[in-house]
This record gives sequence, C-alpha cells and structure tokens, in this order.
Amino acid sequence: MEKDFGNWIELKSQLHFTKAPVFFKEREIWWCSVGCNVGEEVEGKSRLFSRPVLIIKKLTRYSFLGLPTTTANKQGSWYVPISYGSVNVLVMLNQVRVFSSKRLSTKLSTLDTADFKRVKEEFLKFLQ
Repeated sequence: MEKDFGNWIELKSQLHFTKAPVFFKEREIWWCSVGCNVGEEVEGKSRLFSRPVLIIKKLTRYSFLGLPTTTANKQGSWYVPISYGSVNVLVMLNQVRVFSSKRLSTKLSTLDTADFKRVKEEFLKFLQ
C-alpha cells in the first residue's frame, strides 16, 4: 500500500499555520484530519486525511483526547459500537490520541449521554 506522506505533510502545515482553532465539546463527533500515519496507526481518508472522531475529553481550549471511529466490521474489546443519526460505527479504543482543534473540520453529531457514558466506561476498562 502506497502512502501519501507528501500531501499529508503539506496539509498538516496548512492546518498548523492557517487554520483557526475550532470550538468543540466533549461527546461531539467531528470530521478530523487524523493524517497519513505509520504502521497500524489509523489513518484518515480523502484529500483531508480525515475520519470521524469522538471527543472523549477536552484538555484545553485547543486540544482534546479523541477516539477515531470506523465503519469496518471489527470484533473485540477494543471496539465500542455507537450510533448517531442513522450511522452505525465502532469507536476504536486502541487508537486514542491527543488532537489539536485545528484538525477539526465539520461537526457531525453529539453522542447521547448514555452512549457516551458507555464508551467512557469501556475506555477505562481498556486502560486496565
């Protein structure tokens, strides 16, 4: 599989130097430019190298702990199924990372309180 690191580096530079921070809240799901990454790290798709990410914890005004999602059929304790609107996805607990709000592009939804609580509980179990 060929990687597109050159275009990702160009976009990453644009995000860093030209994009204003976005205001966000915990429980929200956003399109997020996760990038062109190494090895088994989850990657984004499209020209923005993006995928939906659940904001699990706001760290500062401009950074958050995020959990990327996938529509791929996966099994195991690393995945938590959620739905928003008519979309069914899996939250990937093993791909947690800190993101800058500059990577966010479009808010998709806000996860309901019960599902968010379940994701947080599963995430804490995952860390043990």
